[in-house]
Amino acid sequence: MATQVQFFMSPDDEVAFFRHLERFELEVYPRRVPPEWESFKASEDNVPRLPEEDLYLVAVGVGPAIVDKVKRGPDKGFWRIDEVRSPVIFLERSRLNEEGELLSGQMWAEMDVTPQTGRKEAAADQFMRLYREVEEYLKKTFRKGDPKPFLVGPKAARLYKETRLVLRDSAHRGGTVVPYK
Repeated sequence: MATQVQFFMSPDDEVAFFRHLERFELEVYPRRVPPEWESFKASEDNVPRLPEEDLYLVAVGVGPAIVDKVKRGPDKGFWRIDEVRSPVIFLERSRLNEEGELLSGQMWAEMDVTPQTGRKEAAADQFMRLYREVEEYLKKTFRKGDPKPFLVGPKAARLYKETRLVLRDSAHRGGTVVPYK
């Protein structure tokens, strides 16, 4: 089963998060990789270049991303990253919806041996330490939310308090989230 963190990040929180990620050897890839894609380092300077919604952070210091070419469907010709066998962190970005509410994002990585995923051996210790360090940064820097599994970035919490920004779970019929003080 994947290790998952759900969060709310304002654009300023996202810049601070990518500033923290500069210490690691992480490259950014979109969920569906176009054949002409040029990867770039996860850093504060490259935040404007990020894909709009979902992306992978590939730990190139641990190993390369394992990719397959999509042969059918609307994504035919694109490359798909195998998130089970590759040292990748999946990141779904927080974004505003049509009503101006901030939708939740999530971060996860597949590290365990499970029959559902077909993973035969656990992720490398180096990758596990990297993911745990990123996860600890979020838990230390962000506030807890109500309901419990959500973390709220400091700037998103400030926007919630000052401008009454609504924090909404991105799940189907998702409720609202309130940051703890």
